Amino acid sequence: MVNAFNPDAIDALPAETRRAIERRIRLLGPAYRLFYQDPVQVSTGRGTRLFDREGREYLDAYNNVASVGHANPRVVEAVSRQMATLCTHTRYIQDGILDYAEQMLPTFGGRIAAAGHMMFTCTGSEANDLAMRIAKHHTGRHGIICTAEAYHGNSDLTASFSPSLGAQSPLGTWVRRVPAPDSWRNDPATLGQKMAEAVAEQAWLLKRHGDGLAAFIADSLFSSDGIFATPEVLRPVAEAVRAAGGLFVADEVQSGFARSGDHFWGFQRHGIDPDIVTMGKPMGNGYPVAGIAVVPEVVERFGRDTRYFNTFGGNGVAIAAAQAVFDVIRDDGVQDNVRRIGALIRDRLSALAERFEAIGDVRGAGLYIGVEMVTDRASRTPDADAATRIVNGLRARRVLISATGPEANVLKIRPPLVFSEADADWLLAETENVLAEVYGQTA
Repeated sequence: MVNAFNPDAIDALPAETRRAIERRIRLLGPAYRLFYQDPVQVSTGRGTRLFDREGREYLDAYNNVASVGHANPRVVEAVSRQMATLCTHTRYIQDGILDYAEQMLPTFGGRIAAAGHMMFTCTGSEANDLAMRIAKHHTGRHGIICTAEAYHGNSDLTASFSPSLGAQSPLGTWVRRVPAPDSWRNDPATLGQKMAEAVAEQAWLLKRHGDGLAAFIADSLFSSDGIFATPEVLRPVAEAVRAAGGLFVADEVQSGFARSGDHFWGFQRHGIDPDIVTMGKPMGNGYPVAGIAVVPEVVERFGRDTRYFNTFGGNGVAIAAAQAVFDVIRDDGVQDNVRRIGALIRDRLSALAERFEAIGDVRGAGLYIGVEMVTDRASRTPDADAATRIVNGLRARRVLISATGPEANVLKIRPPLVFSEADADWLLAETENVLAEVYGQTA
């Protein structure tokens, strides 16, 4: 796993940390992972900051779940008020869920805005699982195409089309992969067409092997593939998917809710009109709420032939959290902040790249930024060791980021959407200091 703590190194840690990790392993088992060579203990959070039990302050430049900031007062108040009022499922008529859907649907544009529906789950994994159930039912096919290192969830179905979970996590027999649109190693002008051709080929192979394409699914910023933000790439892909009789599913769990800055939804950067949009993570600022938006003709037969019920999906408290997040983004100029601060960070990282040759590429959109570390720019050889050293060097300075990509060499900067200019200054100053340490320069 990218940036995981190595349990074999536990003896090098302070006694208190070692005891906490040993207790965690004993109680939670081997499947859970910790970040960083020196794992972080957290007790409280506020805005873009996390605090450990000793009161030490950390800059959170990684967690997109707390999209409008840790312990956002408006979200906390909304959840508390609703929990004290009523928390029950969607088989009763309740205004909150209807008000939220009515406000959200227009944000998607296209066919969903015109006549679409929303359905609610607890997690992004459930949302992607539901999207595929609907796609298979609608098309009568089972084939799924995803990108080479995609991550789409933890359920049995979604794990089967999440290749980033690793070689020991089996892919489904009806799953096919296509390369992500690597804008640094390929001509950006040809990325969309090449990806569309790869999708068409895989759809043909699915058909030849006895079934066909139910759906193509992509994270609009290709987060686990290494963060690629070239606009319009998915437009020809959507055409190829529909030509093969499949549905286009836009996974907005990571790239939605104004994360890209220039649009509210990541797929809108590509000029496409998806059949299904899936949401999760940042939707409730930490409260588990997720869902899908879907065009009516796609879900019509599914709704007639089967039923959908989720005990907790769309409950009153979940919707109160989601509504509060949407209100903050809308009322507080969050999308403009994302666009402005994201551009500032990318510009200053690009300036650092002029000094540090190991920075091969700086890319991204809004507050989703990738910094590709390489052994040298001429060969463009990924340098995962350098990325690991930088991530852990920043952690030592109490700045939290991570790494991503098939070679684990892309620094992943994905802070809460309320990241400020002062936060950016802290992040960039410490990044410069760590780069100087790693590459033997004076800061």
